[in-house]
Amino acid sequence: MATENNPASGPETATAPAPAPWYAAFPEPKTSPVATIPREQVLAMLKDASLVSGRDYVLVDLRRTDFEGGTIRGSINLPAQSFYTTLPAVYNLLKASGVKKVIFYCGSSRGRGSRATGWLADHIENVGDTNMQSLALAGGIKGWAVAGDEYIGWMDGYDAAVWAKSGEQ
Repeated sequence: MATENNPASGPETATAPAPAPWYAAFPEPKTSPVATIPREQVLAMLKDASLVSGRDYVLVDLRRTDFEGGTIRGSINLPAQSFYTTLPAVYNLLKASGVKKVIFYCGSSRGRGSRATGWLADHIENVGDTNMQSLALAGGIKGWAVAGDEYIGWMDGYDAAVWAKSGEQ
């Protein structure tokens, strides 16, 4: 029987420690704070017919299970949880394509977005590349989706119900 003086004699009540977050398996980016790009500038890039997505810049949506509600037109989906292990191959593909700006985003660009931006920035620095930039979209997809009709018009798969449900619209 457990008593005030002998709590260990009672049933086990300790809870298991919470599992480590996915990013704990990888090193922290050395680049901090990361460079950001405002959504207004990204929108201008999308509208500029002289710039080509996949050549001049690449938009990378880092969401995995929360990849709903739409994505910015022309984005590729590389979930953050697998990005670090594929970083050298992704960099080589981007470099071979002549990409100058890699723009990452997640929901807010403060978690996954800033990590991926930092990891690529570290890699760019380590290989001595002075032509490629790693940037996080300020405000992430949530900021984009609530910025107005002009931004929504540049989203593929936009679903207003998802943003209303999340309280973002």
